[in-house]
Amino acid sequence: MGAVFGDPVEGGVGGVDEGSVGGVDGAAHGLFSPSWPQDFRAGFAAVIGRPNVGKSTLINAMVGRKIAITSARPETTRRVARGIVHRPNFQLVLVDTPGIHRPRTLLGQRLNDMVEEAYADVDVIVFCVPADQSIGPGDRRIVEKQLLSRPRTPAIAVVTKTDAASREQVAQQLLAVSELYDFVEIIPVSAAAGKQVQDLVDLLGSRMPLSPPLYPADQDTDEDPEVMIAEYVREAALEILNQELPHSLAVQVEELVPPAPNAPKGTKLKVHVNLFVERDSQKGIIIGHRGSRLKQIGSAARPQIEALLGQRIFLDLHVRLLKDWQRDPKHLGRLGF
Repeated sequence: MGAVFGDPVEGGVGGVDEGSVGGVDGAAHGLFSPSWPQDFRAGFAAVIGRPNVGKSTLINAMVGRKIAITSARPETTRRVARGIVHRPNFQLVLVDTPGIHRPRTLLGQRLNDMVEEAYADVDVIVFCVPADQSIGPGDRRIVEKQLLSRPRTPAIAVVTKTDAASREQVAQQLLAVSELYDFVEIIPVSAAAGKQVQDLVDLLGSRMPLSPPLYPADQDTDEDPEVMIAEYVREAALEILNQELPHSLAVQVEELVPPAPNAPKGTKLKVHVNLFVERDSQKGIIIGHRGSRLKQIGSAARPQIEALLGQRIFLDLHVRLLKDWQRDPKHLGRLGF
């Protein structure tokens, strides 16, 4: 998927011969000299797997900062997020995808569709399997659907969460993974402990095609700030609500209201966020007694949002009803799915 830029036009801009503009040919030539080495590599790696195998945690560890929310709750990831890793000789764009699962709702089907669309043109497929769980139907389903079998696209297996397993478990899982599919590489990694994360980055970087950089050097994600704000709120809600509403909750930023030009010094940016549920009875679960749970969610999400935006905010959360949104095409479209 790496882009290929054309060679600079000989003779300078507009076909003017070198040396014809007052002797500034050297400076003009410098304008067209690439700032990357000739053997630079850049491309895309899709990180796939069944739900809750540590895909987002792994991507965050490789990028070096949080660009995707994480949770112990299955099906946490609902967006295709891209994290960008910069190295002197390569640029690696990691595509975080929702966990592939057997869909029970229209939302579930659309999440699976997102995965297939996301890796349609990637250069490497990274298949994640946790070290502390046996190979299961969800892993085999990915292989059976031939999601790893794309022509000229190598598939690399990553055994994640090695810090949560014994050496014997890791060894057994490596053997089980090798029997699951003919991977070009299999590497055990612990994102939490930072073990072999850099080795994985280097391995993926070496598999990228020759290409100029695809993103600016100071960009580590292409996620829209409003999407990330909504995700931080949803992450906080998932942790605080525990198992009560993991799938029935959707979050969307309504608006960001900056302080007026004549506002007093210290006036905060207002961030209005809606939390949608499918049934009226679920509103009370999120709000809690006298708003206690909603306050907890806001308190947990606010520091991350302020760090993202680089300023203090007033976070205004509202719980709203969007009946059966997981099954309604119009509601899904409104929420960006």
